[in-house]
Amino acid sequence: MLVAILIIIFRYGWLQLVQGTELSERMRYQVGQDYLVQSPRGAILDRNGRELAASTMTKSLFIDPNNVDPEKKAQLAKDLAPLVGKTEDDILKLIDVGGGFVWVKRRLDQSEYEAIRAMIKEKEYSTCLNFLDEAKRYYPNDVLAANVLGFVGTDDKGLDGIEQAFDKYIKGEVTESFLYTDTRERPILESIFDRHGYQGDRCKTIQLTIDSAIQFIVEQELDRAMAENKPVAVTCVAIDPKTGEILAMASRPTYNPNRFWDYDDEVWKNRAVSFVYEPGSTFKTITAGAALQEGIVSPNQIFVDPGYVMVSGMRIQNWNGASFGTVTFADVVKQSLNTGFALIGLELGGERLVKYAHLFGFGDVTGIELPGEEAGLLYSPDEMVDSDIATMAIGQSIAVTPLQLVRAMSAVANDGLLLKPHIVKSIKNANGTIYSETQVEPLRKTIDPATDKTLVGLLEQVVATGGGQKAKVRGYRVAGKTGTAQKIRADGTGYAEGSYIASFCGFGPVENPRIALLVMIDDPSGVFYGGQIAAPVAGRIFSQVFRYLRIEPSDAPTNEEEEISADVGEGDSSGSSAITTYTPPKVETPAPAAEEENYEDSQDSAEVVVPDFYGKSIRQAARLASDTGLSIETSGSGFAISQSIPPGAVVPRSSIIKIDFSP
Repeated sequence: MLVAILIIIFRYGWLQLVQGTELSERMRYQVGQDYLVQSPRGAILDRNGRELAASTMTKSLFIDPNNVDPEKKAQLAKDLAPLVGKTEDDILKLIDVGGGFVWVKRRLDQSEYEAIRAMIKEKEYSTCLNFLDEAKRYYPNDVLAANVLGFVGTDDKGLDGIEQAFDKYIKGEVTESFLYTDTRERPILESIFDRHGYQGDRCKTIQLTIDSAIQFIVEQELDRAMAENKPVAVTCVAIDPKTGEILAMASRPTYNPNRFWDYDDEVWKNRAVSFVYEPGSTFKTITAGAALQEGIVSPNQIFVDPGYVMVSGMRIQNWNGASFGTVTFADVVKQSLNTGFALIGLELGGERLVKYAHLFGFGDVTGIELPGEEAGLLYSPDEMVDSDIATMAIGQSIAVTPLQLVRAMSAVANDGLLLKPHIVKSIKNANGTIYSETQVEPLRKTIDPATDKTLVGLLEQVVATGGGQKAKVRGYRVAGKTGTAQKIRADGTGYAEGSYIASFCGFGPVENPRIALLVMIDDPSGVFYGGQIAAPVAGRIFSQVFRYLRIEPSDAPTNEEEEISADVGEGDSSGSSAITTYTPPKVETPAPAAEEENYEDSQDSAEVVVPDFYGKSIRQAARLASDTGLSIETSGSGFAISQSIPPGAVVPRSSIIKIDFSP
């Protein structure tokens, strides 16, 4: 027995120590298999956890040309071609490539896979045809949020949108794994207990701030706007003004990312961040905020609208070419008078106007988590002449993106605080733990809260009784500004005749803003005014979103004669029906009392006496001319230094006096 035991020990030692490595490799070859484990690409979810993009594992077919029997090559091509949607010549060309690996068709549908698998088994092509696992990307909602999501190429590489921006986080990964199996390829030994799930650092899940319900509402209305107005394109961005989170972002025309190759690459672009245009009158919100903050105007300050003004040889007139006479600044905003804003811009000056544009976020990228964002264009104050200042004040000579504009309006809705916009809410690891979460990111104060309340009141009047009335929602208080801008030619050589961009930018409910949005309609057919075609789209979106968010109607009056007048920062903005009125500003007397009487007397005569404009500001000169019954053309900025008709001359009523101004 001792001898037997010694022999066993010796034999065990020989096998384990001397031949152990060789036998271990033989066993690994005989009962083990190497597996390539493909992890699917991480999902993209909306803010409520609904899937916007998901991946599933599919089979891809490859051929090994080196193992194709030359005598069966033609038959193989004949059998395989109809199953993969190719011709026999296509298959023969793949075989002629040679080597040990050539793709035949990637990411097969399940029906295709089952048919090919049955054919391989029946015809015994297993030596030259085989499958590999690959992840296939699906967008279950087809076109919904397509320009935000982007799409994925054949090698699981994100090529646009969120798919591109976060490719390194959500991209799938191929890892090697070894299993001990029996003859039926079932795991044995320690392979039964090993964890073979994905353990890497990729395949994270991206949760967006987008609400798919609000996104659907927006896209439905954009489709309607495309059908009704037949424009080149329509864009809408909706944002939560209190957090900077993007609730919806959409453009038309759009595409289906499941079949992105069927569309022109221009349609892939996200116009909300990559399209640059002159905002027109929507930018007057910034001009008004700057003028109120600098104390240049007050809501009840009187303006005399001559119908047009001449600045550095450029004629700037109102949208209808007519004069509105004596108006308050509130009326200037409500009626979007170019003359009033041009004069205010000149009084602000280029340096202050550009300063507030920068404060509201223009001229710089917003930093949102999307590729291809443009910064827009702003003048350098040192390079501006008077005509540049006047046109910038009315929303020309400046280029912005839709996202920049709606972010600026969100700052107005948020007590003047500018936030960084975000479209990604969180990123989760493959095991479900939180990798990162996006926080509210305040950037800077644009205007004081008291000034902001005054501005909000003016914008509310625009929707209540002004040019934005078609954005009204019964029972709710909405504020905003319309815009109609002539479109710049594609080559940048001036404005395109008959081409306009109509827009509306606003927020609501005023007492507690939950959503700010911009609707921009590019080159519509027929009617092109923002108040006529963009405001109704915004109104319908507001109405549906308010109901979706279960926002209770306020007790704001709905009759125009009961509309709430603008708040100056002292009234209650909580949504009560109390009417807050402006305190009339102190207006400097433009001339001695005796002269005022002469002017008053002359209003009923056919001729008037020309007053002395020397030393007057542009606004004072315009008011004095209107009181006298005259019109003026201005050149320069600052204070009057000369006039074309001397003081005291008697001229016919409505004569035009040319006045030169200098700082």
